[in-house]
Amino acid sequence: MSDLTNWSAADLASAIAKRETSSVEVTQAFLGRIASVDGPVHAFLHVDSAGALEAAKASDARHAAGAPASPLDGVPIAVKDVVVTEGLPTTCGSRILQGWIPPYDATIVARLRAAGLPILGKTNMDEFAMGSSTEHSAYGPSHNPWDLACIPGGSGGGSSAAVAAFETPLAVGTDT
Repeated sequence: MSDLTNWSAADLASAIAKRETSSVEVTQAFLGRIASVDGPVHAFLHVDSAGALEAAKASDARHAAGAPASPLDGVPIAVKDVVVTEGLPTTCGSRILQGWIPPYDATIVARLRAAGLPILGKTNMDEFAMGSSTEHSAYGPSHNPWDLACIPGGSGGGSSAAVAAFETPLAVGTDT
């Protein structure tokens, strides 16, 4: 099978639904891609390998039972760090919130989880989304994966950089 990280979300969803590949295999491919390219791109602030693989296993079980939760069940996604995620660090790109683990999910995250999308992790952003370049994260800037001397743009450039670098097929961002 060709490199799954180059596939569209729609193609991944179709292959998982047809059981031509598994959510675990897809999620592992993206986690491997993050590990190999994210250093200089700096799209992610936190990667949740264990949680993503657990969600992928649950997706595969639903597909095996013929009861996927949604058309995108099993397709991994990244979430901008301004969106709260139960059990995962949410810093809003700020050291003020360093170490904060929300006790609840934002509605969008609850819906993504209910739809069966494994969450790969949290993406870099301008501190408290106050900026338009992702150069003002307390954890360092994100870079455009096609030209590391350039910025990805936007307050949530980590999400766009993660998609452009094939570190995730889908990502949640926000407009400020």
